Amino acid sequence: MRIGVNTRFLLNGKLEGIGWFTYETMRRIVKAHPEHDFVFFFDRPFDPQFVFEHNVKPVVVYPPARAPFLWKLWFDTTLPYYLKKYNIDAFISPDGYCSLNTVIPQLMVLHDLAFEHGSFGLPKNVMNFYKTRVPQFVEKAKRIVTVSNFSKQDIIDQYQTKTPIDVIYNGFNNDFDILSDELKLEVRNRITNGDPYYLYVGAIHPRKNVLRLLKAFETFKENDQLNYKLLLVGRSAWANNDLDLFYNKMKFKEDVVFLSHLAFEELKEVIGAAEVLFYPSIFEGFGIPILEGMSSGVPVVTSNTSSMPEVGGDAALFIDPFSEKDILEKMNLLSKNADIKKDMIKKGCIQKDKFSWDKAAEELWVSIDKMINNED
Repeated sequence: MRIGVNTRFLLNGKLEGIGWFTYETMRRIVKAHPEHDFVFFFDRPFDPQFVFEHNVKPVVVYPPARAPFLWKLWFDTTLPYYLKKYNIDAFISPDGYCSLNTVIPQLMVLHDLAFEHGSFGLPKNVMNFYKTRVPQFVEKAKRIVTVSNFSKQDIIDQYQTKTPIDVIYNGFNNDFDILSDELKLEVRNRITNGDPYYLYVGAIHPRKNVLRLLKAFETFKENDQLNYKLLLVGRSAWANNDLDLFYNKMKFKEDVVFLSHLAFEELKEVIGAAEVLFYPSIFEGFGIPILEGMSSGVPVVTSNTSSMPEVGGDAALFIDPFSEKDILEKMNLLSKNADIKKDMIKKGCIQKDKFSWDKAAEELWVSIDKMINNED
């Protein structure tokens, strides 16, 4: 069997949610199934580290597809040519798109339908593409994988599809771990002059709700006795004009630290030395940073919407992401109550063990096998 895989999001030093899903599942699958050949389709020159095994053939399909008209060109014109050229028997697309111009069976991983619940700063042409094409992708795919029960029900409710949908939870990097007190102090001395800090990890994007986090933190600082800082780790994505305007007017802007995208070893230390990880996103298909925080022995505060209660379980504290007051209350509570934090850390160590990339890869292969063998 020759299996094609859309690997557009395997980008060296720039792996995020979809990229990590692709990386962690496919490197396990190709190793576990040497009886099959895999053709990885990139849309730009690739890093050799992503050619995981000898049964992987990398192919660059131009043009680089990072805009709606190029997505259509890549998936519906150039990709079908290469699917035929390499005699692909089945195609796996982990980024929520598929080709409308091929008869080859396709398994599509559709992580969420955030665009159906708000624009969240997305450009109009991107929104139009999603609104028009994703319903077509859902019907074209022979099988769909999504990453939470919430997202599965959302896909069914939005599109009334009869396409089989499998839920496969994301995993997280097992190298996240609890830091020693000495290393925590070293990290804080390096980044915040020894001060404790709250942390956000993820893209700086309107859907991620960083603006309300900033507003709550500004109020929190009025009575902060321990000189807390707020660290924001992640690249700036789409439009953040309102956030930029507020930040520039903040009284306590010097207590906010932007760290952009971090290499893993530094990210591991920054998460592990945090007092609390805040993940106040408005809408998520999953939310990997929740597990990264728990694995690092850090209390996690996240939203009570979409999939996040599913991921956080009884280990997280939940906030209304539309309420700055609620976010502020959790900041105040956790700055004063060590017992609650200890209990959250203990429960987090149990909750995170429900998720793993080994399990995700095994379940993804089951879904691929079902698609190939026409099983329901």
